[in-house]
Amino acid sequence: MIPIFMISKSKKINLVAADMGYGHQRAAYPLMDLSGGEIITINNYHGIPAWEKEYWEKSLRSYEKFSRLKKLPLVGGLIFEIMDAFQKIKPLYPFRDLSRPTIQQWYFYRFIKKGLGLDLIEKLNKSNLPFVTTFFVAAYMAEYHKYKGDIYCLICDTDASRAWAPLEPEKSRIKFLVPSEKVKTRFLMYGVPEKNIIVSGFPLPKENVGAKKEILVDDLSKRLKRLDRNGEHKAYYQDFINNEVTTESSAITITFAVGGAGAQKEVGIKIMSKLSTGIKSGKFHLNLVAGNRPEIRDYFVAEIARAGLSDCVGVKVVFAPDKIEYFREFNICLRNTDILWTKPSELSFYCALGLPIIISEPVGSQEDFNRAWLLELGAGIDSLPVECVDEWLPDWLNSGHLIRAAVAGFLYASPLGAYKIEALFN
Repeated sequence: MIPIFMISKSKKINLVAADMGYGHQRAAYPLMDLSGGEIITINNYHGIPAWEKEYWEKSLRSYEKFSRLKKLPLVGGLIFEIMDAFQKIKPLYPFRDLSRPTIQQWYFYRFIKKGLGLDLIEKLNKSNLPFVTTFFVAAYMAEYHKYKGDIYCLICDTDASRAWAPLEPEKSRIKFLVPSEKVKTRFLMYGVPEKNIIVSGFPLPKENVGAKKEILVDDLSKRLKRLDRNGEHKAYYQDFINNEVTTESSAITITFAVGGAGAQKEVGIKIMSKLSTGIKSGKFHLNLVAGNRPEIRDYFVAEIARAGLSDCVGVKVVFAPDKIEYFREFNICLRNTDILWTKPSELSFYCALGLPIIISEPVGSQEDFNRAWLLELGAGIDSLPVECVDEWLPDWLNSGHLIRAAVAGFLYASPLGAYKIEALFN
């Protein structure tokens, strides 16, 4: 690792995330133009004190065990529900005071008071740059340890638990970048002053959007033409696509993404198995996203070989050992993707790219809310039993079900969050 505290002329913010799963760093990635090309990870930066590194490593192991618990028969579901209760998001209605702190907050503040994050904040204080983070604990640390610059906290889901707001929100100077008016309402209920809430939208990768949405529209145009191969549903979407764009392939490309802990990787192999005939014939292409996890890549590669598809151009494993490089590869992959199949993580926001999302089982309270948001928009569809995907997926394609989901995401979700946040610091 290289030192992270050198200031370049292009650096306008200190961009801070946590290396836990993909969500916090994926949300930070589109803002790297503002940070001089770096993401500072609070649990793995150059010079981190040994005791802090050990603390975060234990936390990460707990996070990954937590993500995999639901697969355990009988007892796994019960343990998961008990643990998830500590980060539960309460129903939005009726409007009421939700400012009372939670056990989760007291837990983190206990360690912050012992010095968690002090080393990082003292180093970053030399820069006088705004502190922008995608992880609430980093915002806690910055405020408690008296960071000199402005502090911003970006919300990474379609709703957020009480833990994302400070212990005493009415006294806090942390500014929150929230994805929607609904989340603004949520933070007002948590006691955050309205002046500290900015509705920015979630930052999507610029290479998939374009400042005037020109990249997004071109990709959506190609996608809708593939999803509507017979042109039966053209009247539904022709007014807002680029009719001059042509598509080179008629294959329907499905991208299946597992979580950072590798949860649900088996689902991807079931999809491959059930669609293997269509993959061999060129009707379907399948991207299996292993992220930066070599063990997930190796699992996918072995299963592809066992299915006799190693030499088939219709199956691809998306992997890079470095997370930033993985995000780049993933974003390239999405430009030719027609269907994104994933649990409702931060990738739920990617429906704004005009990607219809097939929703696999949520893991945790925040993903329950992300799923509800996708269904409310009409941009996501709950997966039916994967064992029958070769039967129901063609039906969805023929009926225009996936076309309607793609259009709903494009129309009703916001793709310009990265540009709106960038404007705050230019």
